[in-house]
Amino acid sequence: MSQPDPGFEALLQHLKQTRGFDFTGYKRSSLVRRVARRMSQVGVSEYGDYLDHLELHAEEFTALFNTILINVTGFFRDADAWEFLRTEVLPDLLASKGSTEPVRVWSAGCASGEEAYTLAIVLAEMLGPAEFRDRVKIYATDVDEEALSYARHGTYSEREVGGVPDELRERYFEQVGGRFTFRKDLRRSVIFGRNDLVQDAPISRIDLLVCRNTLMYFNAETQARILARFHFGLAEHGVLFLGKAEMLLSHGSLFLPVDLKRRTFRKTPRVSPQNGTLFADPPPLVTRSSPESIDLLRDEAVLASPLAQVVLNGEGIVAVVNRQAEVLFGISMRDVGRPFRDLELSYRPLELRRHIEKALDERRTVRVTDVTYHRGPEVVHLEVQVSPLVGGDSEPLGVSVAFHDVTDFRRLQDELEQANRQLETAYEELQSTNEELETTNEELQSTVEELETTNEELQSTNEELETMNEELQSTNDELQTINDELQDRTSELDRSNEFLETILTSLRAGVVVVGTELVVQVWNHQAEELWGLRRDEAVGEHLLNLDIGLPLDLVRPVVRGTLAGEDGPQEVTLAAVNRRGRTIEVRVVASPLRGDGGTVVGAILTMEEASSVEDLVH
Repeated sequence: MSQPDPGFEALLQHLKQTRGFDFTGYKRSSLVRRVARRMSQVGVSEYGDYLDHLELHAEEFTALFNTILINVTGFFRDADAWEFLRTEVLPDLLASKGSTEPVRVWSAGCASGEEAYTLAIVLAEMLGPAEFRDRVKIYATDVDEEALSYARHGTYSEREVGGVPDELRERYFEQVGGRFTFRKDLRRSVIFGRNDLVQDAPISRIDLLVCRNTLMYFNAETQARILARFHFGLAEHGVLFLGKAEMLLSHGSLFLPVDLKRRTFRKTPRVSPQNGTLFADPPPLVTRSSPESIDLLRDEAVLASPLAQVVLNGEGIVAVVNRQAEVLFGISMRDVGRPFRDLELSYRPLELRRHIEKALDERRTVRVTDVTYHRGPEVVHLEVQVSPLVGGDSEPLGVSVAFHDVTDFRRLQDELEQANRQLETAYEELQSTNEELETTNEELQSTVEELETTNEELQSTNEELETMNEELQSTNDELQTINDELQDRTSELDRSNEFLETILTSLRAGVVVVGTELVVQVWNHQAEELWGLRRDEAVGEHLLNLDIGLPLDLVRPVVRGTLAGEDGPQEVTLAAVNRRGRTIEVRVVASPLRGDGGTVVGAILTMEEASSVEDLVH
């Protein structure tokens, strides 16, 4: 695991001390990405430099917090989960309360308020507007003051209310100038305020707590602290409604799932200690039995034991065989009194004599595991326990050999191993679609006891992906806005170009625009008609290299004078040959093309036929 960057940790401490925002409990990978994004926008690469930038520019704190606190939300987000809440959870919750009891709801991490108003719509639909105003209080909290300010206005664009069904939008929103405002009479039941889930005390006596896709930004330790506060704030049998990226796999002592798919959980009731032992009935009197009845009872207990058991005396003679041993190994009471070595049981299913000697010599119980016994077509798995029987003078009286039938345990173990193999296959398929989960999936296969820990790691990775998805969504919204602005500018440019083209086409004179290097930039339609050279043939060429009927060497001084900034338009009248081969007189006027600051960046040449040579002769 990588060590935290001291410069980054110092930045987090500075934010906590100066602005009261404690981001130390947030996941470092997500925080590093968001801070790095803001640093790139500012133009710094080191955390120390960015800390200096924050100290010099107080307004940068707002921009940084807006980048870190990704306020991605929406009305009726994950519609299936909201429908389950409306049809399955809330009816039971409301039925458990009296008809006049208040209903307290907390929307933690409300962002810009869409989920808080969604709760208001759902409860108003179930209770009716009048009862809703009388009974319901919805507390909506967040750490982002800018988002809270936006939420308090309760006014949203058409795109933001797109998730609200049309009939609900008509009932609960008023449209004013293309924006939609939540009903003011119901708005009074929704109370917005700042609350830091990490530092501030929770709101108490809450019936329904909604905290969707907020916990995923925190590390496991901070999540545990927040969930403990949620548990304290919820009323008995209160309901916790989370986002799709949050599971609570390791918090079964605090919350039990109502529906894991829809991420709804119910608070576990507090278990009160059972007092009152002083008032318990006195234990019944024990009647002591006679020694003869006790011996008979002891013998019957050995015979009826569910474990197959054979007892040998100090000389290795069979002394006791219980009924389960008769069923399992086929020995009977007729074998009592025989030497144990003469029985098949002494060497099948395993060699017992050396284990008996070891137990007697070492005065301790010897356990033999993984013993397989073939009884016809059936295979029985046994665990054998050889225990020495010692008298009061520490002298061995004999030995007890007990056979534990662990066949069912082995079968369950095999099934468990098969289930583990199937689980491993499923996680390998998951690994092919997400390389980041590879290590976690391999760890999940080690033991069943590690399954819960591994699932938490999977949950953490899923939260990371959800965080990145919301970051991408936020970035996409920004790019969409920029694209819309770019399209508007492009449309304006197209209109300007069309207007300019119309002007150039409408002029009776030929118009040519050249840069400071005398490269042709504009060649209008009348210039084509005058000299027979198409626009695509002229634009980009040097003016003096054009093959037209105009003596361009005589035009060059006029153009040079204009580019040099001489006062007034420069003009000259020349004899030329037009595209039809007629000799004409052309008046060429050169005017300066000025850029920003009045600098001459080119010249505009207008060429207009004065009269033909034939007309001059006549």
